[in-house]
Amino acid sequence: MPVNLKQIITANQAFHHRIVPIGKEQDITIFKTDSSHQQELKEELEILLGFPIQLEYEDTSIIQSYLSHNYRQRTNSASQKLDFKTNFLSQLLQTAKDYNSSDIHLEPQEETCRVRFRLDGKLKEQFLIEPSEYPQIINQVKIQAGLDISQKRLSQDGRITVKSISNEFDIRVSTLPTLHGEKIVLRILKRDAEEVKLTDLGFTKDEFALYMEGIRKPNGIILISGPTGSGKTTTLYGTLKILNTEESNILTIEDPIEYTLQGINQVQLKEDIGFDFPAALRTFLRQDPDIIMVGEIRDEKTATMAIKAALTGHLVLSTIHTNSAWATISRLIDMGIPPYLIASTLNLSIAQRLVRKLCGLCKKKVPVNANLFPDGFEAPDSLNFCYEAVGCPNCYHTGYLGRQAIYEILPIEKELEVAIKENRQHIEEYVQTKGLKTLKNNAIRLLMEGETSIEEVYSLLK
Repeated sequence: MPVNLKQIITANQAFHHRIVPIGKEQDITIFKTDSSHQQELKEELEILLGFPIQLEYEDTSIIQSYLSHNYRQRTNSASQKLDFKTNFLSQLLQTAKDYNSSDIHLEPQEETCRVRFRLDGKLKEQFLIEPSEYPQIINQVKIQAGLDISQKRLSQDGRITVKSISNEFDIRVSTLPTLHGEKIVLRILKRDAEEVKLTDLGFTKDEFALYMEGIRKPNGIILISGPTGSGKTTTLYGTLKILNTEESNILTIEDPIEYTLQGINQVQLKEDIGFDFPAALRTFLRQDPDIIMVGEIRDEKTATMAIKAALTGHLVLSTIHTNSAWATISRLIDMGIPPYLIASTLNLSIAQRLVRKLCGLCKKKVPVNANLFPDGFEAPDSLNFCYEAVGCPNCYHTGYLGRQAIYEILPIEKELEVAIKENRQHIEEYVQTKGLKTLKNNAIRLLMEGETSIEEVYSLLK
């Protein structure tokens, strides 16, 4: 369904009246419905909507498919149609939060402007905005985020706090000048980490035991690697919840602060005044910490300070951008950290990815097709069947419902300490001997358990 048609009615109106707009002929909007009382419904809708309509009967199963695919019912029962002239931004933010969206993209195009929500890791177009109305909306965002509305040629970053009767959350704002105007991305940040549970994220029983053993050490470094949006920060906050006791002084330096945890001292990075990761770490060491969380190890200075903190008896948790647990060691060496320091301070190296889970109500069991796998991949003999996404009302016809993390956990023991000092490139034999599971192993496990599809883990099977 074109987005401009979808915007005619709200999700609640669509589901309540069982109607779906399918087109327009002059001033008459045509709706499909499965109602047998079309005349009464037509009269009611014309009063409610304020414009002439025409109803056409459609089978209930098809109407339900249209509704589920085009409209998401909010987790909040309250619903309102977005008003592009008044209070549009607050309505948009609340709608995205109710839909459990992680990001909102406002994008100018040549002839129109679109709004997309990121739902379960995938972008989906939600609204269209007239180009004449777009600058006003951009200014609304900039004013609330404390940005310069006159500056349109440089990117800017800001933050918005949204407060309502039911909840409170933060929005990270990023602007980018493009050919047709300024593009804005709004990242919705969850303020409360109380709902984050380490046991619910995707660890297997053995992996959880390995992880808990690593974080219970009084000093050393724990590094979690993975691309942006792979859930690294969520894993760290789940870890801090476990480590957060009355006896521990926990300090974090973050950019931005995505969750809040009672009892933890959280600090916002401010690079524009020189308060970067290394500067914060130097200050932290004078604050009598037990545990330090660094949002990200980006450069040699940050890595050096993290090593220093670990050597002086502190437990340091951080993230880094690499493709595997072992590649983290190579990345640190490339930054200029001596291998002997890495070997003596690193407790755990973890790689993490997020994969979408198949909808349990509509997933379809199919024989394994070797052509669907990457070239050179040899499927295990026990992998005779797998599941593929289908789509139903329960999953909004996407075939997927929710996500889970998969992990690759590498505890740094004596044998690996030697391998690090020798700067070895490959440790496959060691991993196999110890029975450690790689991202590829766990991806295959989820396939065999019917939790996800080949399409979703394809890149991990190479």
